[in-house]
Amino acid sequence: MNKHFEDARYYLKRAGTTAKAGVAEELEPVREKARNLMDREEEEPEPGRFEEVKQELTELQEKAEGETREAIRDAREKLDNYRGQRAEQ
Repeated sequence: MNKHFEDARYYLKRAGTTAKAGVAEELEPVREKARNLMDREEEEPEPGRFEEVKQELTELQEKAEGETREAIRDAREKLDNYRGQRAEQ
């Protein structure tokens, strides 16, 4: 290989290594802050609040199921009425 290419390869490798070290040094404060945030313990929710939310979700689910059943019943009635009218014609 040509001596110029060998020199260029050496300096490119050295520049990449230096750039990598520079980026790592610049990002160290950000990395440290992220580590501190990840290590921070999360507070446990109050047990009463959890049960309250769980109850609310159960009620919402039951309400949604009831409304769905009612909508299906109404749709079936309309469909039956439509089919009855079509059969009469």
